[in-house]
Amino acid sequence: MTLPPRAVIAAPGWAAAVAGALLCSPDLAAAQVAIETEPAVVTRGQLARIRVVPTVPDLVTRVDGSIAGEPLHLWTPNAVTWSGLAAVPIDAAESVPVTLVLHRSGGADTVETHITTVEPVVAMERLSVAPKMAQPDSAAQARIAREIARARAVSRASHGTPRLWREPLLLPRESRITSTFGTGREFNGKVLSRHLGTDLAGAVGDAVTAPTDGRVALVADFYLAGKVVYLDHGEGLVTAYFHLSQARVSEGQLVRAGEPIGEVGQSGRVTGPHLHWVMRYGNVSVDPMSAVALLGESVATAADSP
Repeated sequence: MTLPPRAVIAAPGWAAAVAGALLCSPDLAAAQVAIETEPAVVTRGQLARIRVVPTVPDLVTRVDGSIAGEPLHLWTPNAVTWSGLAAVPIDAAESVPVTLVLHRSGGADTVETHITTVEPVVAMERLSVAPKMAQPDSAAQARIAREIARARAVSRASHGTPRLWREPLLLPRESRITSTFGTGREFNGKVLSRHLGTDLAGAVGDAVTAPTDGRVALVADFYLAGKVVYLDHGEGLVTAYFHLSQARVSEGQLVRAGEPIGEVGQSGRVTGPHLHWVMRYGNVSVDPMSAVALLGESVATAADSP
């Protein structure tokens, strides 16, 4: 299968013959690096693939880096091209910073560059809920803060988990999308939040399955999200499943793609039964459907896979 179009982004020092950013080390001042992204145009709130191509690849032993403050996990099948996943926050600026560290036998060189992103097209949803759900009291707000901290801890820890995810990425339910990622949420006439997940239709008790391999990082009952399951897929990739009627896994359990992990419900702050599917790269929420578009069909060959 042909890969989707890719964009080539370069730091200062871009030339027609050699794309890339000028390295900091004086004795390697002529060396440069090119960055490619897939898809070609990265929308804010999207999961993407980033490829790094040093122009003198035989001197590079490892490439580290970060994008929008989140670590990159870059691997290479051939010591020529280094690639990994990357995420752009939905509220990011047009220019998103990228830092690369090229390790060599004699030391390391840092490249400061950026990628240019585009704004997503989002809608507004108007919901009517009980006032205590739209404006929780102080005790509920304290509980919500504790639960957010637990979820963020899962995301931070995922950067230290070896890669478990694999292609193709599956949908946790083959059903209609009822609400898309990024939609503004207006509760009782006041805009209070943004919808940072994808809602999939379902009746109470319908199966929810793992989209790819991972480890169960958290099973809990949250104020807003209801019964939840968080899966750590490694290298910063985390998925979560909200408003479940029940979980069918326990913390620490390894799950395989397609394995049942829970059942659709209407727990937490919700107006009806459905699955709210969340995907994060570190603490950056991304559109799960952008990940399906990127990883949903296995296009990697044996030479391309780690």
